[in-house]
Amino acid sequence: MSDTESYIQSLFAKRLGGDQFGKDTTIYKFEKIKRAKRAALEANPGKELFDMGVGEPDEMAFPGVIQVLQQEAEKPENRGYTDNGIQEFKEAAVRYMENVFGVKELNADKHVNHTIGSKPGLAMFPAIYIDPGDIILMTVPGYPVMGTHASFLGGEVVNLELKEENDFLPDLKAIDPKIIARTKILYLNYPNNPTGANATREFFEEVVEFAKKNKIIVIQDAAYAALNYSGELLSFLSVPGAMDVGVEFHSLSKAYNMTGWRIAFIVGNDLVVKGFAHVKDNVDSGQFAAIQKAGIYALDHPEITREILEKYRRRLTLMVDTLNSVGFNAKLPGGSFFLYVKAPKGIEGGEDFKTAEDFSQFMIKEMLISTVPWDNVGNYVRFSATFAARDSSDETRIMTEIKNRLSFAKFVF
Repeated sequence: MSDTESYIQSLFAKRLGGDQFGKDTTIYKFEKIKRAKRAALEANPGKELFDMGVGEPDEMAFPGVIQVLQQEAEKPENRGYTDNGIQEFKEAAVRYMENVFGVKELNADKHVNHTIGSKPGLAMFPAIYIDPGDIILMTVPGYPVMGTHASFLGGEVVNLELKEENDFLPDLKAIDPKIIARTKILYLNYPNNPTGANATREFFEEVVEFAKKNKIIVIQDAAYAALNYSGELLSFLSVPGAMDVGVEFHSLSKAYNMTGWRIAFIVGNDLVVKGFAHVKDNVDSGQFAAIQKAGIYALDHPEITREILEKYRRRLTLMVDTLNSVGFNAKLPGGSFFLYVKAPKGIEGGEDFKTAEDFSQFMIKEMLISTVPWDNVGNYVRFSATFAARDSSDETRIMTEIKNRLSFAKFVF
């Protein structure tokens, strides 16, 4: 290592590991999955690998959305910075919240701000409220971005376990009062990734009461809110009092096949949104106006999401039937496009799986089926309905092949 490399190594922030940054030899699960997929394909040339782990839509955005982008990208007035978003997108978000979720009396000037995808929005959020020593409550298993950035700022992350016996809802009554006293933010995500669980209106009412009593801000990550199989599209903001305590992040990525477009919005309490806009204004200069205008078209056409939803419902039903035919206990989720099922303990007369990661690695190497393991609260594995398939007949073909492969192993649960 040169002298220059040596001093650069020594200057890394402690939040990234300080002078040990980059020296950790631990291989994280998603990298293990990538490596195992490559090895499985090399060992089985010509054999099809089914990727049931990918967490993004397998299809493009709908033609009408793409056409608007094409048209708007050609207009000179759309070339510049948009900062905290164009007014028309905010107004479309207000219409969307009322038309789809029944949330009324939102003001586009006060209650909404666009984000370049919900991930950056969640990453920025702790900068509004978290000081060293403050606590953020995060549900696990789940999406860790907000907690990571809270930790960067010197905050403390306290995990709330999502257990099957509690319908994958956190037990707010079990939180230590000493923890609550230092808590500023409660992060929720429903429909939930990875469990697919829905929140109930009664639970959201409990959350509002909890937040008001303890002076806590609620963040509801609603990335999958429109992908709901229960028949009721439920927004946290539709619950009385929710606007007093929190906000929701809504994303077009999953509901409109627009992951790479990076467009979402925060909506809710006006003071929280104002704080977010201040932080965001010091981080980015806004999403390309043409993308926002394509997003307007999408938000004004919720029938697109309904069509996408039916595709996932069809696939998830096939997946449930396939997994249950070989011994799993899979159920159609309340929302999202994931199945979250207990991993087997092993194979009859064969190897044991001490963790879900052990099972996931076996599935890739021996079955050429890729999944995502979750060992945070029990040993579970996530199957995604976003696998690549040409049409419904191809979906049936894939599920038949998966069943045939899984049938060779007698799983023990």
